[in-house]
Amino acid sequence: MAYGPGHGHTQAAKKCKEICVFGPQTRSSTWGVYLKDAMVTRDPAPEAKPTLLIVDDDQELCAMLAEYLAPEGFLCITAATGPAGLELLARTPVDLLVLDVMLPELSGFEVLRRVRASSRVPVIMLTARGEEVDRVVGLEMGADDYLAKPFSPRELVARIRAVLRRVPGESAGAAGIILWGPLRIDLRARCADVAGNDLELTSAELRILELLVRADTRTVTRDELMTQALGRRLLPTDRSLDTHVSNLRRKLMRFTDRVNVQSIRGSGYALTLAAARAVAATAPQG
Repeated sequence: MAYGPGHGHTQAAKKCKEICVFGPQTRSSTWGVYLKDAMVTRDPAPEAKPTLLIVDDDQELCAMLAEYLAPEGFLCITAATGPAGLELLARTPVDLLVLDVMLPELSGFEVLRRVRASSRVPVIMLTARGEEVDRVVGLEMGADDYLAKPFSPRELVARIRAVLRRVPGESAGAAGIILWGPLRIDLRARCADVAGNDLELTSAELRILELLVRADTRTVTRDELMTQALGRRLLPTDRSLDTHVSNLRRKLMRFTDRVNVQSIRGSGYALTLAAARAVAATAPQG
């Protein structure tokens, strides 16, 4: 069933200083992070508020996140199951989807697969602590980012804002088209294609490709890609950038062998562009 942000609001408000953020993987409060520590003075919320859809079967968590995110400038709608989330997504325009992996009826992965069949809405997956395979699978299936439970609400806000910043706005300007070799990047439409074939990139993959194209065969460091494309610092245990680049390579290879994302050992990544193949002329016989 759908679970709205108003439901349980008063009860959640009373508990904010007593209980912590937790998820369906465990009901223990020993590993949570206290919302009272995150309740700090904030700047006034902007008038145009992004709408978030949170799909998680932990209704108490949904209520508390909705309450925390409201003064941060976000409108939240929530759902407790995969089918309910898909139904809400089909009839309600949202700017970002926060999706738990462990859901009843339909797993988060199956929900993501169905979403990506028809939508490029940014998706942040919530995964169990230590489940690296869940993170990799989610990114390979088209998630824009992931966050492991337990998490700080401040970290979730930072991830949401980083993903939304990758959605082109004013920065696209009038010159929203970038051409590079066989590539065509449309920043306004948030897509890239090769000879009219849509590469079906996530917002993270599109931002990485844009940064590499603007560098024009020069190396872009891993630190730069992490901060400018994913919105956070590079950590030794964070393999999300590698997964995004691997997905980008695979999608490029489907339509062109001229563009390749080359790994620069100890530094980062750079694009390489092969010359277009010339049609061989047939010499006259005689």
